[in-house]
Amino acid sequence: MNKRDWQRRAAGHRERLRQKFLKQGLEKLTDEEIVELLLTLATPRRDCKMIAREALRRFGGLAGVLEASLDDLQQVPGIGPKNGLGLKLIHEVARKFLQERLIGREFLSSSREVYEYLLHSLRDLKREVFKVIFLNGRNEVIQVETLFEGSLTSSAVYPREVIRSALGHHAAALVFAHNHPSGDPTPSNQDFTITRDLFLAARIMGIHVLDHLIIGRNRYYSFADQGQIRKWETEFGSRPEIILKTLGEG
Repeated sequence: MNKRDWQRRAAGHRERLRQKFLKQGLEKLTDEEIVELLLTLATPRRDCKMIAREALRRFGGLAGVLEASLDDLQQVPGIGPKNGLGLKLIHEVARKFLQERLIGREFLSSSREVYEYLLHSLRDLKREVFKVIFLNGRNEVIQVETLFEGSLTSSAVYPREVIRSALGHHAAALVFAHNHPSGDPTPSNQDFTITRDLFLAARIMGIHVLDHLIIGRNRYYSFADQGQIRKWETEFGSRPEIILKTLGEG
């Protein structure tokens, strides 16, 4: 096969891949086809199938490819600055879209959107990241911010910083979220301690804590669903002397 025939065949394959996406949607594409299609956007005259396959092998799947740094992506033969940028751009656009879709939405009625955003933004990260969702008096999302980033095993979370940000946003309620890089969302003793301290610090300021979500790999743990938030509400109520005494003991 000469060069012209090879280019014609490659162009035909890319066009079939594009038409498959346009007619059947992303769900009908394999992870290899998704990465390949993204790479072809910045590599119009090159067969990207083997490049996509190698990227998926190196990074362990689609999520790993999208989360990889630009420098790491360029270690894959065939991925350069342009198509590497394309992979990073699509991931960040999706993250921004999911976050902005939450703004102004009522938290409880949009729980699926919250989970989708948190899963996309926190799953498969190599370090712990702590996010806060700020809500107004109608439980509508005001803003979502990353306040702390930690190591593989822990994240230093300071209640005073959380409260300062909450007051800055004029928030009436908060939802916390962080990831477990291990993929297991089961809370640690440290997770229980920091959640309790955040709950108490917020309660002193008249701010409600609705939940703390721990994101694992395709599953999560909810302090509210497990009854822990309600338990603290019953245990501490709104009595400042009890809350301050408990924080002091902690």
